[in-house]
Amino acid sequence: MNRLKEKYNNEIVKDLQNKYNYKSIMEVPKLDKIVVNMGVGDASHNSKMLEAAMKDLSIITGQKPVATKAKKAIAGFKIREGQAIGCKVTLRGDNMYNFLDKLISITLPRVRDFRGLSNKSFDGRGNYTLGLTEQLIFSEINYDDVVKVRGMDIVFVTTAKTNEEAHDLLKGFGMPFKK
Repeated sequence: MNRLKEKYNNEIVKDLQNKYNYKSIMEVPKLDKIVVNMGVGDASHNSKMLEAAMKDLSIITGQKPVATKAKKAIAGFKIREGQAIGCKVTLRGDNMYNFLDKLISITLPRVRDFRGLSNKSFDGRGNYTLGLTEQLIFSEINYDDVVKVRGMDIVFVTTAKTNEEAHDLLKGFGMPFKK
């Protein structure tokens, strides 16, 4: 069993249940999924860029990414409707916990001038979004194989009702928030 999943079942559930006076264990918020999204704007000109981004994302997450397509045409960006402009991976279950463990213990400490994650990136419904500026902070990525340095968004979707509950849940997992 995964280390963070065990920690959630043994420690975090009890802590949250005591703090928020939940009557049932089923009321306690849990991490539902993690969505890792990488926008590839240059994919409209060069399809090799999208392939490279998908390769990087699959190495980082250990799961095959899905290409995301433009919902509508934007002439200023030279994008047509239905054109592939990014890729994403939705992680659930053990893959999700493995990725979260790797992100907290290995990847985030490698970020230059890291002072903690912002407390303001919650959406009001208990979800947290984290933006990374480069994929090179992941130890699996080989610097020589990178076609172009790109950023990504990581969205933590929880079953929490409020930002405070989600914050306490993610803090319980060990997310390094600013003081």
